[in-house]
Amino acid sequence: MKTLLLSVLAAGALAGAAQAAPPARVAPKVAVDGAWCRAAPKGAPAGGCYLTLTASVADQLVSVETPAAARAEIHTMSMDGGVMRMRKLPEGLALPAGQAVALKPGAEHLMVIGPKIDLVAGASVPLTLRFKFAAPVAINAPVKAVGGK
Repeated sequence: MKTLLLSVLAAGALAGAAQAAPPARVAPKVAVDGAWCRAAPKGAPAGGCYLTLTASVADQLVSVETPAAARAEIHTMSMDGGVMRMRKLPEGLALPAGQAVALKPGAEHLMVIGPKIDLVAGASVPLTLRFKFAAPVAINAPVKAVGGK
């Protein structure tokens, strides 16, 4: 009898827990807005690309790929003793949930290194953005003339 009572109580507790379980999580997504790359002189060793990312949940941009260059990297720029320095962000870039993160000139940005195409106004750079949680996002960033927004 004692075993039967414990079994009934356990089954009731499990049924109650199943009813109280939260709904399944929505898959994390990252929205990409305003992507563009800056035109560069013919033969330039690298070029910069810019965009705004908004993650549905806290995430991280971990890498970027492109067939239009030997490699692509996530970079930041800072002033150090009056000298602007650029460095790769090997851990990627944090994307707080619901907050737009702008990658822009003079700050965090994407670098296409060893371009295989001419980065001239009117061209387009295919980029695949990879995130820690969200699915990869493939975009085509138009190349705009220096001074372009």
